[in-house]
Amino acid sequence: MRRLVMSSAAILSAALLTAPLVGRPAALHAEAAPVAARAAQFVTVPAGTILRLRVDRAFGSDISRVEDPVSATLVRAVVVDGHAVLPSGSVASGYVADAARPGKVKGRGRVAVRFTRITPAGDNDRYPMRTRSWVAVAPATKKKDALTIGVPAAGGAVIGALIDGKKGAGIGALAGGGAGTAVVLTTRGKDVRVNRGATLAVRLSEPLTVRVD
Repeated sequence: MRRLVMSSAAILSAALLTAPLVGRPAALHAEAAPVAARAAQFVTVPAGTILRLRVDRAFGSDISRVEDPVSATLVRAVVVDGHAVLPSGSVASGYVADAARPGKVKGRGRVAVRFTRITPAGDNDRYPMRTRSWVAVAPATKKKDALTIGVPAAGGAVIGALIDGKKGAGIGALAGGGAGTAVVLTTRGKDVRVNRGATLAVRLSEPLTVRVD
């Protein structure tokens, strides 16, 4: 009986000695968790921040369609509270939000893009973001149109004057003006194109939260 009691005590002692060893990995993991939590920090880039992006591939009113993908590279790092939240070289991606060719009578070429994601340089994480539309519009062609109409009119007046004096000059002016108008109506206005390497100033429309180490 005494031997049985001693054996039971030995078994109990062994169990008490081995229990801390079994639980030790879990304890170490629990201690490491706060360290990992402290290492992961998040910084928010406020809405209204301007991102300077260099276009990676050309887009324009004549070569793009709505929802075509666009991409650009961040030229200048975005710094918040001393942290380079978005280093230069970060890649932004988005889409063509609007692409309209100029009309024959009125209207100008127009193209707009928006960016929806960004991948910080040296990081594999992609973060959703929202920017305002960046819009480019072709320059007005009113002066060119006036010149197109005016030159044939002047030419018509010269021809009319040579044919029939004063009366001929009036007829020639009307004929020349009509020809010039026809040229304008059958010729489109200017398209607008943003070439590769162009730098855009794009504004965040919502805050952007990014993890920093």
